[in-house]
Amino acid sequence: MLNPYLFYQDTCEAAFNHYAKVLGGKIDAMMRASDAPPEMPASPGREKMIMHARMSLPDGSVLMGSDAPPEHFHKPQGFSISITVKDPADGERKFNALADGGSVTMPFSKTFWAKGFGMCVDKFGIPWMVNCPAEGM
Repeated sequence: MLNPYLFYQDTCEAAFNHYAKVLGGKIDAMMRASDAPPEMPASPGREKMIMHARMSLPDGSVLMGSDAPPEHFHKPQGFSISITVKDPADGERKFNALADGGSVTMPFSKTFWAKGFGMCVDKFGIPWMVNCPAEGM
């Protein structure tokens, strides 16, 4: 099983709360840097940052992430988190919620391979693809 692990620029908690609402996920863990043992103290000012988050999605998928220290953060590029949704109306709803406050790369619409497909970058900088496959795809 593959599980994406996403790094954020101090927005992991907000992102995971948003994804839980949009995708129907359950946040299983949200560990702050201050939760680390004394021998691994958080950097000053980063105590409330998320050291590790884990979310279970209804389809059995798991999404994980954390707030990257500033010196280790890189803008996400070269990938997209892909979601497969059976119902095009649900797919469009999820796409619109993910795109809200971000940018649309490809508007959600019917294609030759899908009942609905769209690409966006969410307000947290994470690229997404929402796909509602055509029959037989």
